[in-house]
Amino acid sequence: MRFAICNELFEGWSLADTFRTVSDLGYDGVELAPFTLAPTISDVSPDQRTAIRRLAADHGLQITGLHWLLARVPGVYLTSPDAAIRESTRAYLLELVRACADLGGSFLVFGSPQQRNVLPDVDRAAAWDWSRGIFQAVGRLAGERGVTFCLEPLAPTETNIFSTAAEAARMVDEVGQPAFRLLLDVKAMSSEAIPIPEIIATQRDRLAYFHANDANRREPGSGDVDFAPIFRALRQAGYDDWMSIEVFDYKPDPVTIATNGLAYLKRVAAAQL
Repeated sequence: MRFAICNELFEGWSLADTFRTVSDLGYDGVELAPFTLAPTISDVSPDQRTAIRRLAADHGLQITGLHWLLARVPGVYLTSPDAAIRESTRAYLLELVRACADLGGSFLVFGSPQQRNVLPDVDRAAAWDWSRGIFQAVGRLAGERGVTFCLEPLAPTETNIFSTAAEAARMVDEVGQPAFRLLLDVKAMSSEAIPIPEIIATQRDRLAYFHANDANRREPGSGDVDFAPIFRALRQAGYDDWMSIEVFDYKPDPVTIATNGLAYLKRVAAAQL
């Protein structure tokens, strides 16, 4: 298992300081939120993308990819009833795919609950069809650029579409693109009635990337979620790729969170050998 951490935790830090710290703490990779790079991904030039990729490599890190894809971006909304907004969303996601490849990343994570919620006056079946069409275009380009676009199920408290692993898996199957897969997130899975190991076992053939956190929105090991059965389930599913820490509560500070989260994951992982 390789361990990464999401960079928005280091709010206000330069990329150089973030990469140096993440590397010094013992991480293998870093996952980037586009809004930490520029107001929009289109503002990050090809030369800047190359420089960021080299900066990470200089610190011995792999950029795993991008997440929070639509956060803080104006004029985009996956399930908007406005066709022009949906087209803008499709075009922006395609540019994110290109950026991810340019940065040397391998995965894009589509969470962005506030840009995908089905609005009250929108037919749910129509929203589903619109989403599928956009995802099919994104999946095709992802395959061409050698990256994987992952749909992230989120809890019903955060979104009203793709709010269980099974629902997101149905979209993955309908899109039918090899480069369009599933991400599983511990916090999100904690909201389901199905035990996390069972979700992992059920989705093993769709699983491409994994987010580690606790149901309390903090780092692994900070709450009640036991990662031992999670590691066992991942091993049984044949998953041995990235496990990326994503938190939503930045207290007490980034270094403490990153240190404690990684130490816990490595300790639990070692105990399963």
